[in-house]
Amino acid sequence: MVFPVYDGLPTRKAPIVNYGLMIACIAVWALQQVLGHVEVDAVRYGFVPFFLFQEVPASYDIGAVPAGASLLTYAFLHGDFWHLAGNMLFLWIFGNNVEDALGPVLYLGFYLFCAAAAALAEGLIDPTSLAPVIGASGAISGVLGAYLMLYPHQRVVVLVGFFPLPLPAFLVIGLWFAIQILDGISGAAAADSIAWAAHVGGFLVGALLIRPFRARLRPVRGPWG
Repeated sequence: MVFPVYDGLPTRKAPIVNYGLMIACIAVWALQQVLGHVEVDAVRYGFVPFFLFQEVPASYDIGAVPAGASLLTYAFLHGDFWHLAGNMLFLWIFGNNVEDALGPVLYLGFYLFCAAAAALAEGLIDPTSLAPVIGASGAISGVLGAYLMLYPHQRVVVLVGFFPLPLPAFLVIGLWFAIQILDGISGAAAADSIAWAAHVGGFLVGALLIRPFRARLRPVRGPWG
């Protein structure tokens, strides 16, 4: 198992938006644990493809947010601690540098757009699905796509078993992306309730969105970049 833990790439300013997104996800999860509404909130605030793509009977009222709003609200919900922890680790490692390159305002718009695009990608796979999609991984996949475009040769320290190993970002992120594709094709993602299409869709959108900005962005380089 290859697990990223650190990239050593400094930022010129504190990534306040990235910190804010992390705090929001953690706060929502903590509140859910206190209130005990995890499963109910997943349906009410998660992205349910059926609600967006199909005509919902007027009698079917569960107090859910409008389907359009759920394209964003779902990205702040998580199923359990490890789901949250994994997403926050990836956001902490890669999101700060993408924010540093884009600036806080543009980064926030970029993140939310990737979240919505990822949800739509998942919904298009099965527009009739009533299974709620939750988690920040779709938006974070967009961040990974942007990081790959900006810092392809930056070394990222990963754990191979218990051993730290610096590898180029294009290899670490490329391997992650390949796993998403293989899991989707094999059906492993569906068996584990992983929204692989959201990961793939978010990643591709993030990589494409960052391209127009690459010429004018001057990302900093880390000690291994």
